[in-house]
Amino acid sequence: MFESIIKKALDDAERLNPILNAFLSLEQAHAEERIAELGKERQELPLFGYPIAVKDNICTQGLRTSCGSRILENYRAHYNATAIEKLNQAGAVVIGKTNMDEFAMGSSNENSAFGICRNPWDTERVPGGSSGGSAAAVASGVVRASLGSETGGSVRQPASLCGVVGLKPTYGRISRYGLVAFASSLDNIGIFGRSVRDAAKVLGVIAGRDPLDSTSAEVPVPDYEATLDATVSGRRIGVPWALMGEGLDGEVRSAVERSIEGFRSIGAEIVDIELPHAMYGIAVYYIIATAEASSNLARYDGVRYGFRAEQANSLREMYHQTREEGFGPEVKRRIMLGTYVLSSGYYDAYYAKAQKVRALVKRDYERAFASCDAILTPTSPTTAFRIGERSDDPLAMYLSDIYTVSANLAGIPAISVPCGLSSENLPIGLQLLGNFWSEALLLNMAYKFESEFPLKEMPKIFAD
Repeated sequence: MFESIIKKALDDAERLNPILNAFLSLEQAHAEERIAELGKERQELPLFGYPIAVKDNICTQGLRTSCGSRILENYRAHYNATAIEKLNQAGAVVIGKTNMDEFAMGSSNENSAFGICRNPWDTERVPGGSSGGSAAAVASGVVRASLGSETGGSVRQPASLCGVVGLKPTYGRISRYGLVAFASSLDNIGIFGRSVRDAAKVLGVIAGRDPLDSTSAEVPVPDYEATLDATVSGRRIGVPWALMGEGLDGEVRSAVERSIEGFRSIGAEIVDIELPHAMYGIAVYYIIATAEASSNLARYDGVRYGFRAEQANSLREMYHQTREEGFGPEVKRRIMLGTYVLSSGYYDAYYAKAQKVRALVKRDYERAFASCDAILTPTSPTTAFRIGERSDDPLAMYLSDIYTVSANLAGIPAISVPCGLSSENLPIGLQLLGNFWSEALLLNMAYKFESEFPLKEMPKIFAD
C-alpha cells in the first residue's frame, strides 16, 4: 500500500512540475531504495511510507542540495541534516528537493537560479518565498507535508499565499544541523502541512535536542497530536490592532476580523495588546539578517566546493569571478548591505543599534504574553501578487514579511493557517504567535479553527 502512495507522489510531481516548477530534483532512485528498506520495517513507525518534499537548502545525503544557486548547482550533500535523519528513522520518504529563492533570500521564489515557481491557485502569481517550492508541493496535493526554512517568514508567508498550514517553531526546537546557513541567529527549519495534523505529526518526529547543534534546546517534546482537539474555551487571544492599518489589503483585514469573531464564537477571549516596537521589525531584520549573511556566504569562494570560475588568472580574480558568476543579484545585494552595516564606522550606527531594538521587540512579546495565551495577526499584508509585479521594487518585496519577521527576531513560535479566500479566489492566512515552547498550544488553536472554519475551495492545479 505505501509503495503506491510514494509512486503516486512521484508521478504527480513529475506531471505537474512542468507547470509549477516546484521541484528542482525528483529523487526516483532514492525513493525506490527507501521503499525497499521500508519493506523490512515495522509499519507502526509514525511516518511509515509518508512522502515528504524538502527545501533544497536542507542537506540530504547523496542528493542535490543547490540552495537555488548556480554556485552550488552540482553540489550533492555528504551527510543528512538531523531533521532528515529523524524523518528517515520515522519511516518517511524524501521524494525530491524543492525550488526556493537563492540561499533563502526572497519573498516570492522569483530569485531562484533555476526558474520561477508558480502558485497552484493561479500560475500567473507567486507562491511566496523563500520556501515557495515546498508550499506549492503541498498546495498542489503532491505531498501532505514538506520541510522549508524560516529566517523572516519564509514558511508562514508562502503558506498563507498557497492556502496551506505553515509552522515556524521556537528557535532551538528543531536542530539546524544540515540547514545551509543564511542568518544563523534567525534561521529555523519549518513545516508545511495540508492540515494542522500533518504539521503536528512531522514536528513530533523532528523536534528535540541535538548534540550536533549547540543552539538546539534541551526541552521535552510533547505529543503534539494528542492535544490537538483540546478546548480553546477560555484561551485569551491578543490582537495588536495598531498593526492592522496602513498597507494591509482590505480583503485580508476583513478575513482576519471574521477569524477573530470565529475564535470568539468557539469560546476564546479576545483582548487588545500593543507591540510598540513591531513597526521597526523590517528595518531591524534586514540589518541583522544581511550582516549574518555576509559572514555565512563568505565560504563560497570557489576553493573548497561548488562552482569555480575557470577563466581567472590569479587567486583574487578567481574569487571575484566565482562570486560574480555564481551569485544572483538579490544575494549580491544582501551581501553588500551586510558588509556595509558591519564595516568600521557603521557597526555601532546600524548593527549594534539593530540588536538593541531586537531586544525591545522580544520584550514587547514577553509583556504581551503576560495578558494572553497567543497573539493573532494577518500572515501576509496581501494575497499572492503577480509574477514580476514587485521585482523592480525591493522595498515593496521586503514589506511582504512585515507581519512575520518579528517572530524570528524574538525566537518565538508561530503558525499560519488559511482563514478565507479573496474575491479573486486567492487564499488568505491568519497567524498565531505563542510564547517560547508553546507549539502544542498553537497547533491546538489552529486545529480548532481549521475544524470549525475549513477552506472549502481547492487550487486550480491539484494532483487528486
